[in-house]
This record gives sequence, C-alpha cells and structure tokens, in this order.
Amino acid sequence: MQTLRRNENFTGITMAFSGRSPETIVAHNQAVWDKLAAQDCEWSRPVSAQVIAAARQGDWSVRLIPDDLPRHWLGDVSGLDILCLASAGGQQAPILAAAGATVTVLDASARQLEQDRLVAARDGLALSAIQGDMRDLSQFTDESFDLVFHPVSNLYVPDVRPVWRECYRTLRKGGRLLAGFYNPIVFVGDRDTQWEEQALIRPIYKVPYADTRDLDADQLDAKIMGGEALVFGHGLTDQIGGQTEAGFRIAGFAEARAPVPRFVIDRFLPTFIATLALKSH
Repeated sequence: MQTLRRNENFTGITMAFSGRSPETIVAHNQAVWDKLAAQDCEWSRPVSAQVIAAARQGDWSVRLIPDDLPRHWLGDVSGLDILCLASAGGQQAPILAAAGATVTVLDASARQLEQDRLVAARDGLALSAIQGDMRDLSQFTDESFDLVFHPVSNLYVPDVRPVWRECYRTLRKGGRLLAGFYNPIVFVGDRDTQWEEQALIRPIYKVPYADTRDLDADQLDAKIMGGEALVFGHGLTDQIGGQTEAGFRIAGFAEARAPVPRFVIDRFLPTFIATLALKSH
C-alpha cells in the first residue's frame, strides 16, 4: 500500500484504535482514500472528456480487475439502474452513465466521490454520488438496481458477507453482481523487503488475514501513523461462498495477473479474481 506522510488526520484515529471496531477501521480507511484522491493516485484520476465522448458512441470499457471482462458480463447497459459500489474516483461510474445507464456510485471517501461529480458536471452526465459504507445499503430499497459493479475494494472492510447480503437485497430478480477481489494467497507472505529483494516468498500469515489481528502492536501503529489503509484478506469461503450463501448463483469466473507485480507471488499466478453472480429469485 502507498504510504502517506505522518500527519494529524490519523493521530486521533490511532489513539482510538484500542477497540479496533469496524467503524474505526472504516473511518481510518476513508481518511486514507481522501488523502490518496488529493494526491492524484491511479484510482483517483478522472477519465477524460474524450473517453466519455467515445462511451456515448458505444465505444467503452470499465475495469473490474486488470484484464477485460467477457463482454456478456455487462453487455448493453443502456437503461439499466447500476450501483457502482465502493468504486468512486471518476472512472467507472461516469463511463457507465455515458453508455446510457442510470448510475449511482457509493463510496466511503468524499474526495473520491468528488471526482465522479467533477466528470458529471464537466460532461453533462446524470449520476448520483453518495457517501456510505459498502456493508450498509439501507438507504436503498429492496430491488433498486439491475446491476451492481463492485471492483477490488472489499479488502478495506473486516467482514465481507454483509456486502453480499446487501447486494442481493438491492438487486432486482435477474440482476447481476460483478465483483472483483484479490486471490487471498496475496496476503500470506512476509512483506519484509529482504524477502522481496531476494525474490523469495516466506509464508507467515494465515487466511483469512487481518492487519488488526496479524500485525504486532508496533507494526499496526506504524501502518496507522504512516497513513496506510488497513486491509483484510478474505478467504474464498467468504468471497465466493458468501455470495452463494446470500442467494446468488455464480455464473462466471475470471482471473487476471497484476500488470506490474508488487509482490513476489504476483509473478507466479493470477492474483486478481472476478465473479459474475446472478439473483435468480
């Protein structure tokens, strides 16, 4: 994860971390992403007016994982009600809106949502940008959406199963959930630079992984005070089994390699996973 400079925005959160409640974790990660958005990180750069113009002409794509998705996963989105879940940043939601969908983007980070509003105002797009927690969609009624687009982001919450339950509730019958997430094997290795420099993998953590449980007190404090997001490596039982438990039928599965390997494990297998899940009833 990218490290930010030490500053007062994270000090109060650090002091409150003795309980490590889910709410404190989400508040910390929200502050991190507000900072990243202000610093023009890769996932906070709004798409250009040219990209939006092309999408209006039917030439568009959005990324759930690094590789392109099978075309039938999204298909023609014109007229669909789409929830872009935890995917603000001025990228996916404006493109889908330009392609003809009615789009709502929900994200914890206010600064990320500002990027979507910027593109919408610049290019005359109708989309709704709402700040909220991906685990709690209670502001939406049952069966509000035809499609939920949920790119790699659920590593920032400690429990992913509420996300799947809320997606199922807010989708209409026949609706689709497109979800991207990390292969949990990413989280097992020691990230000490000495192992990376020697191109070695030293497994020391178990899956499911949690920064708040598996890091020692000094490591956790350093991560919080350094302004890094706290992450959780959910196992496949929670990522895929959690979807089926919520009522979904898995209708598609895809993997992708990291375009630029960050960890040694990225060199040996695809570390991104995407699923297409259907609400049949």
